[in-house]
Amino acid sequence: MQDVKKKIIFNAIAKTVKRLRGNKSQFMLGAEYDIPSSVLSDLERAVKDPQLTTLFKLSGAFGLSISEFMKELEKELPEKFSVGDE
Repeated sequence: MQDVKKKIIFNAIAKTVKRLRGNKSQFMLGAEYDIPSSVLSDLERAVKDPQLTTLFKLSGAFGLSISEFMKELEKELPEKFSVGDE
C-alpha cells in the first residue's frame, strides 16, 4: 500500500477512535477492554497500524460490531477512497 494511503487510513482510525472514545480516558478504556493505553495513544496520534484483534476490541468497547466500527471509520475517509491502484 502506498505510504500516502496508509497515512490516510491511520488518520481516519485516529479520528474515529477519538470521536467514539468521547470523554473516557485512554487509560480507563484500555483497562476495561485489555488494550494498552500506549496502543490507544499511538492509534490516536496516527502512528500505529493496529492489529485486527485490537480493532475487534475497540469495536466491542464502543458497543459496535466490527462492521459498524468500519462504517464509522469510513466516515473519516475521503469519498470513494480505495487502497487499490487506480
